[in-house]
Amino acid sequence: MQFGIFTVGDVTTDPTTGRAPTEGERIKAILTIAQKAEEVGLDVFALGEHHNPPFIPSSPTTMLGYIAAKTERLILSTSTTLITTNDPVKIAEDFATLQHVSDGRTDVMLGRGNTGPVYPWFGKDIRQGIPLAIENYALLHKLWREDVVNWSGKFRTPLQGFTATPRPLDDVPPFVWHGSIRSPEIAEQAAFYGDGFFANNIFWPKEHYMQLIGFYRQRFEHYGHGTAEQAIVGLGGQAFMRKNSQDAVDEFRPYFDQAPVYGNGPSLEDFTAQTPLTVGSPQQVIDRYAAMREHFGDYQRQLFLMDHAGLPLKVVLEQLDLLGEEVVPVLRKELAKDRPASVPDAPTHQSLLEKKRAAEQAGQAVAAAAESAR
Repeated sequence: MQFGIFTVGDVTTDPTTGRAPTEGERIKAILTIAQKAEEVGLDVFALGEHHNPPFIPSSPTTMLGYIAAKTERLILSTSTTLITTNDPVKIAEDFATLQHVSDGRTDVMLGRGNTGPVYPWFGKDIRQGIPLAIENYALLHKLWREDVVNWSGKFRTPLQGFTATPRPLDDVPPFVWHGSIRSPEIAEQAAFYGDGFFANNIFWPKEHYMQLIGFYRQRFEHYGHGTAEQAIVGLGGQAFMRKNSQDAVDEFRPYFDQAPVYGNGPSLEDFTAQTPLTVGSPQQVIDRYAAMREHFGDYQRQLFLMDHAGLPLKVVLEQLDLLGEEVVPVLRKELAKDRPASVPDAPTHQSLLEKKRAAEQAGQAVAAAAESAR
């Protein structure tokens, strides 16, 4: 099981000081946070994509390339890459490049995004969000698997004899997660291709995501990729911790109340009761997230949002110490208990490469047997 953090990259005023970081300070803070994630033993760092204030990660692969050079084992991902407004050709080339830079420590989460104005900024129509996601990914999938692509569709100019460069590392495309908080069509898309499905369950009650993930698992099995329990599932989450739970509540409340993601809405108490946001002691976080598989089944990736709402960098780094030293080691053990041997781990570049080589060897053996039988 993989554990990590994701960031939406918001630039938010600290409500306790009245000061907001500059864009440059926030970018540098995210780079520091990613390196800290590896230091405390986490597996994954995922960076969002936004093109509007108060968010700054408009070029995720640029930042992830820097992080790749500063880390050794951290898997670099996104949360999310906009499959609707980015050109699939550019996505194919950017992430193949990142694969080479990171020695394969790259995967990608694709999503439609939740900011309506971004569509016309990039010449797209939000009313075509689902068709764009479906068509653009069909092209991206092809670009990573065929050296020469001939293609035509509705939303971009045709391609004739086109080769995306560089080719994926070891001829193994990055593993793809399809991220969604509400769209069964995206869950269907993930299941059709046998890709991962990431449910960022940070806003709504668990029943909503249980239905969405359950649908993805059923369709994954329907398309012949394995049993429902073998589907590749990731979950989002949020936590704020102090040794004493009341200290955590008192410290986090002003940040929650003004957060761009959920501020000025439900109370902290209501939100923590209805969503996975957990504000309290490390043990409370352990208890909450150890119970996730009771609702969603055994899953492969758990990412936490830890650096939002104007929290100072010093506080975020303290949170990562608690997450890496006290929470994740226990969750690894708890979520491994009674895990069926048939449930796969999250795919990595190495596991996908081994699978590819095994398939090639099997194919060669079949060809050799056929040749000898002639």
